[in-house]
Amino acid sequence: MTVHSTAKAFKRNAARAMQDEKLQRALMHVRTNFIAKRQSAVDRLPEFEALRESARDIKNHTLAHLDLYLERYEAKVTQAGGHVHFARTAEEARATVVDICRRLGAKTVTKGKSMIGEEIGINEALEKAGMKPVETDLGEYIIQLRGEIPSHIIAPAVHLNRDQVEADFRRAHVELDPKRDLSEPTQLLAEARQVLRERFLAADVGITGANFLIAETGTSVIVTNEGNGDLTQTLPKAHIVLASIEKVTPTLEDVCQILRVLARSATGQDMSVYTTFSTGPRRPGDPDGPGEYHVVILDNGRSAMLGTQFQDMLRCIRCGACMNHCPVYHAIGGHAYGWVYPGPMGAVLTPSLIGLGEGGNLPNASTFCGRCEAVCPMKIPLPGMMRHWREREFERHLSPATQRYGLAFWAFFAKRPWLYRPATRVAMWGLALFGRSKGTLSSLPFGAGWTTHRDFPTPQGPTFQARWHGRDKRRDLS
Repeated sequence: MTVHSTAKAFKRNAARAMQDEKLQRALMHVRTNFIAKRQSAVDRLPEFEALRESARDIKNHTLAHLDLYLERYEAKVTQAGGHVHFARTAEEARATVVDICRRLGAKTVTKGKSMIGEEIGINEALEKAGMKPVETDLGEYIIQLRGEIPSHIIAPAVHLNRDQVEADFRRAHVELDPKRDLSEPTQLLAEARQVLRERFLAADVGITGANFLIAETGTSVIVTNEGNGDLTQTLPKAHIVLASIEKVTPTLEDVCQILRVLARSATGQDMSVYTTFSTGPRRPGDPDGPGEYHVVILDNGRSAMLGTQFQDMLRCIRCGACMNHCPVYHAIGGHAYGWVYPGPMGAVLTPSLIGLGEGGNLPNASTFCGRCEAVCPMKIPLPGMMRHWREREFERHLSPATQRYGLAFWAFFAKRPWLYRPATRVAMWGLALFGRSKGTLSSLPFGAGWTTHRDFPTPQGPTFQARWHGRDKRRDLS
């Protein structure tokens, strides 16, 4: 599926995704496995709700004192022999990483999974500078072979089926035996491991993301299930950490609390297979580790969210639970969102980072069922923030004219109950009359978005307001 570089083409992307049979089969995994595993993990932990509240409070406290904790983190990294680079924009972050790699004469750069790396387009920048970036997370490696962006923040290749991955490996791994058996997932995994092992050993620089930055110790933390992150940061000459400003967390104890809700919310595990803490470069006497340790901390619009209706979004720990439970994501996948962050969290974060003009369609990609907020381990009010974006979209006249005029027409009646009540009674009578033969309507004025895919049931009985008014009368009589 072709993915557009911005979120502007969301409607076109979504329509194409719903017609993609392979994608729809792949998305069944999200609809079933992720939800069931999370619920099972939560049920095994009686204090899960208390941990959610504690995690929310930790992040709220951190955001209220973000400048102090960032300064503390920088001081501790420097004390440990590392370097912190603050980047206001994606361009500054890219330039910082490229400069470090050039100074070290890097030719091959291995990269662990990093959404910030995707956000700033670091792979393209390294390639333009004459270096070869190699994704080492299996999902990221697969989509790198395909020239795609992640379709999910924790399962980048969830939109693909096994036969698609096999075809990609046979196309890309031309040096391997063309007759080899790749019919089982374990064989695909072994093939990727064989190819990537050579890349790990050849790498000059390793880049990882960071789930947390600990201000107390100057430590970066990554959470993985494959161990590729450990090889990426210990074998090369230098380890570069890419993180955003909100990833800083006050203490080790705070991180340990949040870790207890992270894996359970993301993959239904009690804890991820690897949770790696890194503090500075290799010290005298250390058996391994990088010679240099750099942390690039990105703002890219996040500081502008502080003190606004969207500050709560900065609590996000990138678990993916919101998209795992979102019926819209289940129907269209992640690529339809057109940028790095899909699902409900992307519908809020993307307009904040690239602007409402580019990402204004995304907050409309919600049924407002509330499942995203109900399962979010950080209790982020995602539906409420999507409503804020919809209001801004309406105020700036970015929504379609038909939608604006339709809402204005409805508002005219809704503000005048004496007119609204008889108008709705007439409308219900007319709809019931036209659909009386079948009990449903296959077309509606201004309702093609509904009737194109399903019939509309004809109204039966009085309006809701009439029923409610009758209920009040019955109460008075009793």
